[in-house]
Amino acid sequence: MSKNYTSNLHIEKAATSKIGDVNFADLTFGRTFTDHMFICDFVNGEWQQPKIMPYQAMSMDPSARVFHYGQAVFEGMKAYKDDEDRVFLFRPDQNFNRINKSCARLAMPEFPENYFFEGLTTLLNLDKEWVKSGVGNSLYIRPFAIAIDSAIAAAPSESYRFMIICSPAKAYYKGTVKVLIAEEFSRSANGGVGYAKAAGNYAAQFYPTNLAQKKGYQQVIWTDADTHTFLEEAGTMNVFFRIDDTLITAPTSDRILDGVTRKSLIQLAKDNDIKCEVRPIKVSEIVEASKNGSLKEIFGAGTAAVISPIEGFEYKENYYELPEINDQSYSSILKGKMLSIQHNLAEDKNGWRHEVK
Repeated sequence: MSKNYTSNLHIEKAATSKIGDVNFADLTFGRTFTDHMFICDFVNGEWQQPKIMPYQAMSMDPSARVFHYGQAVFEGMKAYKDDEDRVFLFRPDQNFNRINKSCARLAMPEFPENYFFEGLTTLLNLDKEWVKSGVGNSLYIRPFAIAIDSAIAAAPSESYRFMIICSPAKAYYKGTVKVLIAEEFSRSANGGVGYAKAAGNYAAQFYPTNLAQKKGYQQVIWTDADTHTFLEEAGTMNVFFRIDDTLITAPTSDRILDGVTRKSLIQLAKDNDIKCEVRPIKVSEIVEASKNGSLKEIFGAGTAAVISPIEGFEYKENYYELPEINDQSYSSILKGKMLSIQHNLAEDKNGWRHEVK
């Protein structure tokens, strides 16, 4: 746990709001940002006064170490509004713990817990009108930390910046997607930073994903770096497979991100008497299940998309199409359960929902 600092949050409100210029019915994910942002610098071994200020561009030295050595981590969270104008977060403690875990892996200082939650709560209250009610609407929240020390020596930075920015969002993926199972490229390797939300993890995915898209696939299902025989993640998400009536997902490791949506779906499956196994999954097992008809579903799971159903996959130049299950699919059932909890439409017996006050 990070050191507890005494907060003296400075707030500078925007003179005018941009919200009137936003078409909330036609949002492109991650392109529109709210009126305010949170910022706090780490200098001389201490976190400085946290601030909330109008959303604006930053000036940074070209030698800032983030540009040269990639010390950058982030999180993805969402805020939801119910029909009574109350705003909720979903398991925010998990995101806070994970960003500090990511920071530790990249030799960055952990962020104080009280700074994080006070800053986040204050920011959401200032920009509350940007959170729209209705299932499918949300405010995507992006906490992140970067190295800002002006030096190109290959060593950890001495100065850092922690920020939170927010972006109104609708559904991330629409409909189903087709995926390519990786045979050459890997997302991460043993002993690496796959379990951290390091920015470089995502940059490294872009090239093989572009190659897949040229073949008509939207995403890649990543396989293990050693043998390319075990299935691990799908695009930027964790991935689930349904064989007959059993859900299967890979165990977390230093290669696989401990997704908040992933662990929530595992619990929801248990709560709803859906058998769920957490174990290694071979590509050959999924291919054989598709051939014999026992493979019913594959879907990605993550904060941005919640659940993204997969309609088919290619492996070794062969395409395997999944059956249509419609409303009885586990993906639709579990997504409905999760959205209902997030939007305060259903009982939250696991204590995941946190009201912003």
